[in-house]
This record gives sequence, C-alpha cells and structure tokens, in this order.
Amino acid sequence: MRTIISVCGNGVCAEDSVNARLAFEVGKKLVDNGYRVMTGGLDGVMKYALQGAKASEKYREGDTIAVLPMYDERVANEYADIVIPTGIDLARDVITANTPAVIAIGGGSGTLGEIANAWTLYRMVIAMETATGWSAKVANTQVGEKRIYDENFEDMVWGAKDADDVIQLLDDKLKHYNLRFDRITFDGKRIR
Repeated sequence: MRTIISVCGNGVCAEDSVNARLAFEVGKKLVDNGYRVMTGGLDGVMKYALQGAKASEKYREGDTIAVLPMYDERVANEYADIVIPTGIDLARDVITANTPAVIAIGGGSGTLGEIANAWTLYRMVIAMETATGWSAKVANTQVGEKRIYDENFEDMVWGAKDADDVIQLLDDKLKHYNLRFDRITFDGKRIR
C-alpha cells in the first residue's frame, strides 16, 4: 500500500509563481518516490501539486486524490483521479490534515488551519520555507507544546527549501510519527 501525503497551500497562485513551481515539483517528487498525493482538489497549489504528481514517470491511476469542501465533484481540478466531494466546507481540512505527513506550500489562513490540524493529529508537518505565505513563517518552529513524542525526538514543523528536502525529511523523520489522535483516549490513557 502506498502512503498518502497531503499538500496544502494557496488556493490561488499564478502558474509562474514560486508556490506553483514548488507545488508541481513536490507533487512530482512524491510520486517519483512511491507516494500518493492528496489535496483539497481545487485551484492554485492544490492543482499544481496534482499536476506534478501526474507528470511523474512513476504515476499510476489513483495517485491523485481531491477532498473537496463542497458536494459538487465537477469543481475538482482536472488532475484529480479520485474525487471525494464532502460537502463539509472547511471541516474537510481535518481530512486532508489526517495523512501521515502534510506539506504546506505558502498559503493563507486556510493553510494555517491545516497545519494546526495536522499538528493536533500528531502528523508530520513540512513547510516550504522558500514559498510565500504561512509555510515560510512557520517553518522550523513548533505550533504548540502539545506533542508527546519521546524527548529524544525533536518535533517541529520541518522546513524544506525544495522537493528534494521534502523527500529527505520524509525518509529521515516520517517513521517517528507513529502516534494517532483519539479524541477520548490516547494509547489507552484519557486525554480529555
């Protein structure tokens, strides 16, 4: 089974922007390395990440997943193989944040929300420090002090400069992110 990695970022960005270029490169590099790519399925970074995924020589049908905030599957960008029209608006950000790793490329308040959701769900967060927007602001920081990983593992929003850095971080760090959020219990202990 191939691991799904989420990519989030600006819903609007020009095709020649740094965020669009990074999204394309990250999407392609993820599929090149055996991952599948999930986004919010609309335009901007979401579109360019899925476009990059499909440009990979290792692309297979089903490698691109769009989790839409609305019910109408026709609004998904043309690079989505699997379209999930949720109809739950912004709450769909929790779904996109619940993959083993979330990669933030630029972004505004919606992306910041996805970063926070991923952090709360104990997921690995990688933020492109060379992008414009929130990812550059939170790269190499901690979103909060809630983490409960072993004290020997320094957890943070990992900063990446390019797609190669993303893959290196996934190779080095993803194995540490083995905890799963449960709103009532966590590893058998009540947390709320």
